[in-house]
Amino acid sequence: MNDQPQISHPDSANSAAVPAFAEPGVPQIRTLNVPAMQALYVKEVRRFFKVQLQTIWAPAVTTLLFLVIFTVALGGAGRKVIGVPFADFVAPGLIMMAMLQNSFANSSFSLLVGKIQGTIVDYLMPPLAVGELIIALIGAAITRAVLVGLALWVAMLLWPGVHVDPDHLWAVALFGLLGAMMLSFLGLITSIWAEKFDHAAAVTNFVVTPLALLSGTFYSVDRLAPWFQGVAHANPVYYAIMGFRYGFIGTVDSTIAHPVLTATVTLIAVNAALGALTYRLLTSGWKLKA
Repeated sequence: MNDQPQISHPDSANSAAVPAFAEPGVPQIRTLNVPAMQALYVKEVRRFFKVQLQTIWAPAVTTLLFLVIFTVALGGAGRKVIGVPFADFVAPGLIMMAMLQNSFANSSFSLLVGKIQGTIVDYLMPPLAVGELIIALIGAAITRAVLVGLALWVAMLLWPGVHVDPDHLWAVALFGLLGAMMLSFLGLITSIWAEKFDHAAAVTNFVVTPLALLSGTFYSVDRLAPWFQGVAHANPVYYAIMGFRYGFIGTVDSTIAHPVLTATVTLIAVNAALGALTYRLLTSGWKLKA
């Protein structure tokens, strides 16, 4: 009798029961991949939270200095804008401006650093659909914007002579979300297009900053010349700041009909257009896949 162990061979019936490998390119996760989205979102949040002194507190302090300078220089002698003290007028605009700039900064860094460091495969290989990738990256950028906005709001609550108690909390939440999402999409498009940090900085300096500063943050648009009012009304950032300010002071500096409704519809349309463009670029793999 042979003492050697016998090697068993599966019969044909057992072989048929073994599942075959999936065909390449055939998706196996046919529902929303929530765990993968959550993992990418947490990774992106932890990335900017590790350097929170630079990503959250520094922007808040810089924006607070704007408030100090402008209220001291222009807010004296009881100056009012559209019926409210100048400090109360400018404070919501500054909060929104900081949120917009930081949402752009976060999303414009995500894919760009992966391309530069050669780790872009970490975004492309996991079982994430394009829509799921967008949700995670945009969600992280909005989270950073909200944290910066909250830090500024708390600081302004404690600042003497400034009143930032919301009149319409729904408007604060709605326009804060739509504005941060809009700049997050723009940042993600920038990170797809850019090949080096200089490209992203160029968009920040020549697109984002002018849009923010020329959006009525520090002045009332209804006091401008008619032609310049038209320029302001063509700026989507104006609608984000105007609606966000409305949530705090309950009034707007606009001559257009139904300004709050117009601002809401405009921001939704811009976000839809930017979202569709982002999806198209990521699906095509433009400047991401060799």
